[in-house]
Amino acid sequence: MGKIPSERMELLELIRESRRLSLVHEAILKKESDGDSAHDLAHLYRVAFWACRILNRPEQNESAIAAALLHDLVNVPKNHPDRSRASEFSAKEAVPILKKAGFSEEETDKICTAIRQHSFSSGEKPVNALAQSLQDADRLEALGAIGIMRCYSTGARMGTRYFHPSDPWAKDRSLNDSAYSLDHFFTKLLLLPDSMNTSAGRAEAEERAKTMRDFLEGLGEELGERCPEAPRGIEK
Repeated sequence: MGKIPSERMELLELIRESRRLSLVHEAILKKESDGDSAHDLAHLYRVAFWACRILNRPEQNESAIAAALLHDLVNVPKNHPDRSRASEFSAKEAVPILKKAGFSEEETDKICTAIRQHSFSSGEKPVNALAQSLQDADRLEALGAIGIMRCYSTGARMGTRYFHPSDPWAKDRSLNDSAYSLDHFFTKLLLLPDSMNTSAGRAEAEERAKTMRDFLEGLGEELGERCPEAPRGIEK
């Protein structure tokens, strides 16, 4: 087995030491995986770690970790008509798990509110610090090196091409991320840093966006067509 980063070990230790989190974790492990690497267990751990770091309230770590572990309980495909309701479905299914684990009614309501409001697709604005930290932590996953991998693995599941063969940077066409994964960088991903709720989330998002811009610059060199700062259709 490869070496587990110390930060992840600390997170797993927190889960093991908490009876409530252990029960939530067991419920997650019982769910069947659909093979989506963008929403696997490792994704949940990374979101949990960053939710705790961004929230920066140790007394609320259990709630932050529980929200992160359960935020993708119902994973609706990106191109499904009910995609915008995925977080709503997840929040509803999280209730009995949280109650069985021993979370109070008030804690359960707060955690489920965070789960419901975290989604980009739902369009809801987080109303409290827990919800804000969960949304920021989940959005960080769409950025940086992992964000690049998630973008293309999700695109493959949706049947999209890497990029438009003759106009990769959308100079003479409208952006269409349902057809070309590269377009998604400009319709959503590079816009995420400005959507962050917290200063900690925004700082990390900016760093990860730089990684993406470096990737796009390298891609442009390989294609022999430099990436423009902002393809047509994106308002700067």
